[in-house]
Amino acid sequence: MGSDPQFAKYPDLTLAQDIFNLSNPACPTPTRQSSLAKVQGAIREKHMAPLYRHLAHPVEGILNTFGESTAAAAPTTPRQQQQPPLDTPQAESTPLVTSSLLAAARKGADKVDLPWDEKLYESLVEENKKELEALQKEEDEAAEAAGETEVQAARGKRAEFWARVGDRDKAVAAYEAVFENTGVLGTKIDLVLAIVRIGLFYGDKQFAKKHLERANTLVESGGDWDRRNRLKAYKGLHLLTVRSYNLAAPLLLDSLSTFTSYELCSYSALVVYAVLAGSLSLKRVDFKAKVVDAPEIKAILGEGEDRLAALTGAVSSGPGAGDEEMKDAAPTTATPGTASTVVNLTALGTGSGLQAETEAPMDFSSLANLVSSLYIGIYRSFFAALAAVEDNFLSQDRYLYEHRAWFVREMRLRGYQQLLQSYRVVGLQSMANDFGVTVDYLDRDLAKFIAGDRIACTIDRVNGIIETNRPDDKNKQYADVVKQGDALITKLQKYGQAVRMRGSERG
Repeated sequence: MGSDPQFAKYPDLTLAQDIFNLSNPACPTPTRQSSLAKVQGAIREKHMAPLYRHLAHPVEGILNTFGESTAAAAPTTPRQQQQPPLDTPQAESTPLVTSSLLAAARKGADKVDLPWDEKLYESLVEENKKELEALQKEEDEAAEAAGETEVQAARGKRAEFWARVGDRDKAVAAYEAVFENTGVLGTKIDLVLAIVRIGLFYGDKQFAKKHLERANTLVESGGDWDRRNRLKAYKGLHLLTVRSYNLAAPLLLDSLSTFTSYELCSYSALVVYAVLAGSLSLKRVDFKAKVVDAPEIKAILGEGEDRLAALTGAVSSGPGAGDEEMKDAAPTTATPGTASTVVNLTALGTGSGLQAETEAPMDFSSLANLVSSLYIGIYRSFFAALAAVEDNFLSQDRYLYEHRAWFVREMRLRGYQQLLQSYRVVGLQSMANDFGVTVDYLDRDLAKFIAGDRIACTIDRVNGIIETNRPDDKNKQYADVVKQGDALITKLQKYGQAVRMRGSERG
């Protein structure tokens, strides 16, 4: 089979982003209208009857919860409302994959106009039936006149059909059937990764985690280099969705130089995910080496000579990029990253033929400002860039949206910690000026982190200062030993009392 990935075309994860945009209150109206057109076009072009029913049905549809329908739509009878999915006598009561396609908060969103058209649905169902009959005929002919390889190929087409039209449970069952009857390790890995993408498409994190563990076991048993790298990107993206940024960062950053998983996300999206995860979770030295000085990131977020050097391979990241080398981080203007950072990443992603579409240019200026201002220590610009990143990236991406408030809070904490670790005493007004906020806001924000033991400092509002309490590791270890020893003694005393009571009962 070689190293070329199989079963990588469906489901189309960009369509899941378009569906998410329909319910995202932060999504601009032009983008939402464009996404609506894409969803409607995909449903018609790919004959996605199950997905159309899942989204727009007046009773079952997750978008049209109030029973929207067009005037031309045929009346929906109770029999039609209860019609089971294709190719089964009855719909399963418990789906294999749960659906979380929509944004969590929809109160502020405009009305989503994805009407239910019964005639359109019936025509899609008929097209699906014709295609299924043709696939069944192909499989029967292969079973009679050809070998097992041709039969497996026909079954694989059936699985891809269900993934294409949006029937998640049928697709998973069909992929599993192909998996059980194949002995090629590379094909097995591709099948499990296709199942993982179904979980990612519908936002079922537990399902995706379960099958990622299966894929990891298969890869460790002898998977090739390409599939190992693809799995690294899959795992990194999944960890991002479950808020494990510290585990996702190294996987996503490592994937930048060897990325071929265009069925998973675009290269530009991978850059965003890697930079955000690294900015939040990496220590300062690693942050410089793997984000600030990384050639793959400099090629996008860098300015002038830095970007040119990264694109031509004149710079490289690694152990030699030490924290002491700070020439590239020297502040040149009051606001870092003022140069244009609108980049078309099509030329930067290489290796896979699965990148079917040219990526639209993306404005990385706010992300570039976030990285440079955090590393240099221009905290006023850092807060402004953080707000822009929330608006431009966190609130627009289906994987980042759920954790946007947490990410902003943790990045504020990182900024506070970075400034306070250099001082014993800091003026409250001075620190507020550095971050471009009021003293009252800074007092309230710091108080939350102090109460949660996230920052070791105290606020003296009378004298207008913040005093840092540098933790002593030896004292902390001593206190932990005393605390754990006390708990152990308490357990032993309870155990001794229980033993004595049993002894008295025997006497």
